[in-house]
Amino acid sequence: MKRYLDKNVYDAAVERMDYIFTHFERVCVSFSNGKDSGVLLNLAIEAARRHNKLPVHALYIDMEAQYRHAIEFTHRMFSREEVTGWWVCLPIHLRNAVSQIMPYWVCWDQEKRDAWVREYPDNPHVVTDESYFPFFKHGMEFEEFVPEFAKWFSQGKKTATLVGIRSDESLNRFRTIASTSKITLDGLQWTTKLFPDDETSEIYNCYPIYDWRCEDIWRANGKFGWDYNKIYDIMHLAGVSIYKQRLCQPYGDDQRQGLYLFKLLEPETWAKVVNRVEGANFGNRYTETDRTTLGNYKVNLPPGHTYESYAHFLLSTMPPYLAEHYKAKIDKFLSWWEKEGVKIIPDYDDPKMEAKKKVPSWRRICKVLLKNDYWCKGLSFSQTKKELEKQVAMITRYNEEL
Repeated sequence: MKRYLDKNVYDAAVERMDYIFTHFERVCVSFSNGKDSGVLLNLAIEAARRHNKLPVHALYIDMEAQYRHAIEFTHRMFSREEVTGWWVCLPIHLRNAVSQIMPYWVCWDQEKRDAWVREYPDNPHVVTDESYFPFFKHGMEFEEFVPEFAKWFSQGKKTATLVGIRSDESLNRFRTIASTSKITLDGLQWTTKLFPDDETSEIYNCYPIYDWRCEDIWRANGKFGWDYNKIYDIMHLAGVSIYKQRLCQPYGDDQRQGLYLFKLLEPETWAKVVNRVEGANFGNRYTETDRTTLGNYKVNLPPGHTYESYAHFLLSTMPPYLAEHYKAKIDKFLSWWEKEGVKIIPDYDDPKMEAKKKVPSWRRICKVLLKNDYWCKGLSFSQTKKELEKQVAMITRYNEEL
């Protein structure tokens, strides 16, 4: 349940920032060069100035395939005397949802340097040495890097990592804030302990702008004259709604929906994006116009097939390691429903019921295979670290056999 305060979101965020810079010894802003993290960094600079704790520490994980305007904004922010930190350009393992042959890629991979979208940025805060962080491993997962960095940055002290998520962006983000099972600091719902099982750890994620709306972000930029990523201006001119403007690595499961924007907004970057990761142009074609394959996933059953036979046909067209992965997931999916006493429905064709995940059907399985849903989220699975390691091992073995 939402509770409304008798104050505007800016004043509430200022109070949270004052609390953070009063109660924590170490503070670091997670910067993504997007509109939310840009406002967050500007708020942190203001707060650090009030508390005489400049410069502000910031972490930016550069995923190589970025808009030129985004990099220019990052350079401007990391060139300010009020900001210090780490502009990370290291080989990190990332999802590639636009290709079955290459379901992952590694940004800043030296072996692929000839195909890089761009060269290392010219900024004193850029980190390119893989030995810089004692915890770093080549091909490290993004989700693994972030908490390890927080632990390294904390130096054993009480630490706040500021994250610019807003609860109105998605249900998952709302749950991050509203969760009653997480450990908070002083009962503040906009804080989350990062290592809940470690009683000695005092590292917290803090979400100072969790209650801001998209309009609040742009009002603040306009009112206070804060710098921001100018790619949003071009998105606006291109007719993209402010609620649909997203910046992230372009090949992910959800992010691929905005892949076509590279072609529209920065054609010179688009050519390099297509060349860098296998399947990028295919992803563009089938998310921009025909929202049936990689978009909203309407399954058109080919003549002569049932959904079950179609699923087996799709599996037969995949590389062996990928088919093996999907078969294991499908078997687990079918076994779970069988234990629940529910038989799989061969040709169930009721999208409304399927959307609610009330029934198991081969149609659901076909949708997962068609949209290249590697982690099978459409079958209620999620990614785990163990499965990620298994994935890399399978792909490596398959490539060695070619």
